[in-house]
Amino acid sequence: MSANMPICGLYAVTDAALMPVQSFLAQAEAALRGGAQLLQYRDKSAETDKRRTQAQALQALCRDYVVPLIINDDVQLARQVQAAGVHLGREDGLLSEARAYLGASAIIGISCYNELLCAQQAQAQGADYVAFGSFYPSPTKPLAARATPELLRQARQVMNLPIVAIGGIQVDHALALVRAGADCLAVISGLFGQTDIAAAARRYQAVFDA
Repeated sequence: MSANMPICGLYAVTDAALMPVQSFLAQAEAALRGGAQLLQYRDKSAETDKRRTQAQALQALCRDYVVPLIINDDVQLARQVQAAGVHLGREDGLLSEARAYLGASAIIGISCYNELLCAQQAQAQGADYVAFGSFYPSPTKPLAARATPELLRQARQVMNLPIVAIGGIQVDHALALVRAGADCLAVISGLFGQTDIAAAARRYQAVFDA
């Protein structure tokens, strides 16, 4: 993992449903302007050209803000646009293969849902961070497994990787999750579903800055 890319703070995750093509980049920049410390490009569509174009634009934007761009699920796209790394779920391939493809300096995050053992295995295999969730009901993944703050406390005791909390996280949840052990809060609708994205980002990031 690149030493100048710490994994902590607000982790903004894009959403095609909340971010129309015509305002996509402006909305992403608003999150960065508000203080997002990482940005993940998440688009589950099969629109290859659109995904490549948006990822390239985000990479240029993230470079300007000195913020890591992480690509959800797609190691090929991550390498194509020279993103900082990739985030992998259960069905998205092996961590070892992603590492071999993207190189030693890539940031590779692993979704571990509500499974501490998964996180420990990811740490042993060389992940750069693990993500737990969903912590609250999420419009993005309404059927996701539910994680608890107690899981964060347990993980914090046995792991030395950055821990990301995700799933339905609103600003009023932020402090409790950080106190329980989250290094990052990954947010979708709490950011991109808001009228003033930059202001929403500032409210989340203020929890860490304090």
